[in-house]
Formats: sequence, structure tokens, C-alpha cells
Amino acid sequence: MPNENKITQYERFRVYADKVLALNNDSLEKTLAVALSVCFVCAILVSLATVALRPLQIDNKMLDMKKNILDVAGLLQEGVDINQAFDEQIEAKLVDLETGDYVENMDVVNYDQRKAAKDPALSVAIPTKDDIASIRFKAKVAKVYLVKKGDDIQSIILPINGYGLWSTLYGFLALEADGQTVQSINFYDQAETPGLGGEVVNPNWRALWKGKKVYNEANEPALALVKGVVDNAKPGSEYQVDGLAGATLTSRGVSNLIKYWMSKEGFALYLDKVKAKG
Repeated sequence: MPNENKITQYERFRVYADKVLALNNDSLEKTLAVALSVCFVCAILVSLATVALRPLQIDNKMLDMKKNILDVAGLLQEGVDINQAFDEQIEAKLVDLETGDYVENMDVVNYDQRKAAKDPALSVAIPTKDDIASIRFKAKVAKVYLVKKGDDIQSIILPINGYGLWSTLYGFLALEADGQTVQSINFYDQAETPGLGGEVVNPNWRALWKGKKVYNEANEPALALVKGVVDNAKPGSEYQVDGLAGATLTSRGVSNLIKYWMSKEGFALYLDKVKAKG
């Protein structure tokens, strides 16, 4: 019975198709029928292409992330195999932000911190008074990256994010093994104003971060952007980076996200434990 219904429906379709094709080209019915048919076929092709290309898109996204991590670690070299360089030099670890301890019972390879921050079961709401980075929610577990030589940590790469003027900036902050000295910073996803706040990706500005200190003598986050140019002759300049010209709100956003993620709300407990292990 079902086969008979299919045959009947197909025959009806053929009859209608023949009828439409026989109509005058100026016929409204023929015009609409052809237009709908083209839209239907295109929709199917787009859907098939999306499904077919999805694995490639995921692979490209992961490759780009690895490239950015190698870049902020100072290990990116032109012409090298990104996957091989990453696997040989970078170790990913999951960290419980509440305790600062490593999490060993989760899949570190496939864990996505950005997705976790949007999942109520994997994230926590940030109280307004503490949310200086304006991100509202954070994942309970963060994904950090270590550059190691044998068993010794050479670099600690931390994911950071916070709101600027127009967008949430996502990036990485690379610290030396002391958990205090900056090696580099890299914002890989942002939509700030080109030439102003968008200068967060400018290599010259990024170079200003190298050697800066995160924590002051009281072990409080002190690293921040200042208005204008840092006067290296003045006390405290080791905690200061040149502000972004004409981008006051983006500069403030970068300062706030650094302060947040370097505090006990972010990675302070983890960094304390790394430093304690030497």
C-alpha cells in the first residue's frame, strides 16, 4: 500500500510538471513553480555542502587555534607543520578554576571552554560586582597550555576574554614559568574598530607586553594599560602597557579582562600552585 501511494504521488507530480512546462513562459504559475523548484534544489545542495564541509571546518578551526597558541608562545615558524609543532611542544591541561587544581577525568582534547561557558551545567554566573570583564558567565574548567622542556615548565599560556567597546575579545596571555612575567599576548577573535581598538592585534603593540609583570608586591593583579605612553623611568612602569590611541574603552576593557583573569576569580590560585611547585 505505501508503494502504491508513492507511485500515485509521483504520477501526480509528473502530470503537474508536464502541465506547468506546457504553460506559456509569461504565465505567473509557471514562473512561480520554476522559482520554487530552483529554491528547493539550491536548499538541498546548500544543506549537503554544509554537512559535507562540517568536518573540514572543525579541523580548520582547531588548526587556527593551534597556530595562535604557537604564536603567543613564540614557537610559530613559517613553513612548519602546525599540528606536528603543536603536538611536539605544547601540552594542554584542564584546570578547575575554583581550586586551581588540574582536572584529569575529562577529555582535554575535545573540551571547548567557550562552549562550556554557555552551558549552565559547565559554567557559573559571575556576580555583577566581580564581573569587571563583563562576560557574565565563565566555565568552571579552563583549558591552559604548557610549553615544557622535560618536566620543567617553560611557558604558561592562559585563555583570556572580556568585553571591549564593540565586542568580546578572546585571546591568550603567555607567562614565563614564574607565573609573573609576560612573554606575549594575542587576541585571535575580536571586532573592535580597525585602526583604534582593533590595534590589539598590531605586532608592535603586542611587543610592548614582553617582560611586563602581572602581580605587585602584595600579589595583587597590577598589570594594566595606561593613557598615552609608559614612562619607564617611573616606579610601577613594569606593570604598565601603552594604551591604545583613540580607543579608551577598548583599553579599559583589556585592563579589566587582565585584572579579572589574573585574580582569584581566574587563574591566581592555579598560578600560585604552579609557582609553589617550582
